[in-house]
Amino acid sequence: MFSMILTRNVLLKEIQAKRVKIEPFVKSNIGPASVDLRLGNEFRIFKKPNKVVEVTEESDYKEVTELIVTNGAFVLMPGEAAHAITKEKITLPEDMCGWLEGRSRFARLGLLVHIAAPFMQPGISSHQVLELFNASPFPLSIKAGLKICQFIFERCEGSAKYEGRFKAQTL
Repeated sequence: MFSMILTRNVLLKEIQAKRVKIEPFVKSNIGPASVDLRLGNEFRIFKKPNKVVEVTEESDYKEVTELIVTNGAFVLMPGEAAHAITKEKITLPEDMCGWLEGRSRFARLGLLVHIAAPFMQPGISSHQVLELFNASPFPLSIKAGLKICQFIFERCEGSAKYEGRFKAQTL
């Protein structure tokens, strides 16, 4: 058996059968083989560096970032990185995984929406944390509610459930 990416009609059947949950669900956000996810209003920005940060399995991103909430736009400066979270919560069955990808319309502006770790494990039930980076020479204004990324659903051979550190992730 080969893993397969779900197309719109198959994904809608999985949603109707309640095997896949997208909350809140907006049917018009489903494309031919992915679902557009909207940007939430919470961001984690990096604190000004004042020490060397050791990268280990125990490293905690919360020690080097601070949480901000905005009701308007968030401005990402050139060369700056930030974390954000999707408005939608995705719940997958244990025989389905997914891939989180940026949208090309924003990449063409220099906005990298998910710079690392695009794979989403089977059995997740969480909002998706985005790793934003501005590779352009211009400040980029990004508003909550923007369809910023896409989630691609894929069937697994067998079943498994993610129980790791970020299983109930928040920003």
